[in-house]
Amino acid sequence: MTEEQESKQQDPGTAAGQGGAKKRKKILIGLAAVLVAGVLVYIGYWFFYGRWHVSTDDAYVHGNIVTVTPQVSGTVVSIDTDDTDFVQQGQVLVKLDNTDARSALSQAEAALAQTVRQVRGLYANESVLKARVAAQSTALAQARRDYERNKGLRQVKGVSEEVYQQSKTAYRSDTAKLAATRAQLKAARAAVSGTTLRTHPLVLQAEAKVRDAWIALARTRIVAPVSGFVANRNVQLGERVQPGQSLLAVIPLDEIWVDANFKETDLATVHIGQPVTVVSDLYGSGVKYNGRVVGLDAGTGGVFALLPPQNASGNWIKVVQRLPVRIALNDKQVKKHPLRLGLSMTATIDTHDRNGPVLARSPVTGPGNVTPVYGQESKGVNALIERIVDANAGAAGEEASR
Repeated sequence: MTEEQESKQQDPGTAAGQGGAKKRKKILIGLAAVLVAGVLVYIGYWFFYGRWHVSTDDAYVHGNIVTVTPQVSGTVVSIDTDDTDFVQQGQVLVKLDNTDARSALSQAEAALAQTVRQVRGLYANESVLKARVAAQSTALAQARRDYERNKGLRQVKGVSEEVYQQSKTAYRSDTAKLAATRAQLKAARAAVSGTTLRTHPLVLQAEAKVRDAWIALARTRIVAPVSGFVANRNVQLGERVQPGQSLLAVIPLDEIWVDANFKETDLATVHIGQPVTVVSDLYGSGVKYNGRVVGLDAGTGGVFALLPPQNASGNWIKVVQRLPVRIALNDKQVKKHPLRLGLSMTATIDTHDRNGPVLARSPVTGPGNVTPVYGQESKGVNALIERIVDANAGAAGEEASR
């Protein structure tokens, strides 16, 4: 047996130890390689992607929630829609009992007719007084001539004292009558001066009451201000509703956006106009929306909270704040994959282009949201007023109104 064979037989643990050391060395080298590769991958990720993108899953779908409220009080007699229904702008949603409103309109129509006839009387009275002034002026001229003649004849005893006194009294009486009639004519002219039958203040006031009653009747039919989907209906049949009371909401799902709440530490490179990729939890990563940054809020969420933080009062703990960033979505993509308000989203902003402004630089021009439905409430009332005035004006009234 050689010396080497004896050594192996005598120290088998040493050989095993050397093998284990080699294995551990290989493992450590492998781990080091994996660590280096991971660091290189991270550096590459950060250099080519990470430093150009910021992302958050604190993002939610927002939109306009149009609350429908009555403008007049009344009892609900009909509900023509329900939650999840789609309604068109101007479509009737709720009807109120219109008995009182129809009665008020009838009274207003009657009052307008009476007022037109009353004003006709004012113009007719002016005409009568003008004719009376003319007649009394002629009578006064004759009385003056009689008085002057009798006054001259009295001096030569051509008339009796009684005849002279009668002519004198008649002249004075006619003078007083003419003065009184002229005062009445002045008052009558003041009542109609500068107006016509159709522009007289009394007629205009009565017309305004007809319009008010007409609009009040129209408002017993509560219509949709915009096209959209009905949500949060809480009105019930037979309920007595008051102006301003919330009945239901209409949500136009074609006018939505995403509010992404980014940490303040992520916003240094975020500018208006940058492209955004948005993924919803509803559809998953298979559906991606292309959007863009349209603005950053003027304050963090804490500023507008019901109880905003008072950081200057005693104990203070710093908390990284989040600032809402508004993201506009592609309309075609939203139409293809509809979203609902409040859905969770993940937003990633590409910050390569940093030339855009951080805050809006020019004021908004023109209204952003407009509804024409309330301007239609008075449609038809002018024709009604014209019919009432024409029916009660009469030919004499038209001539007096010049």
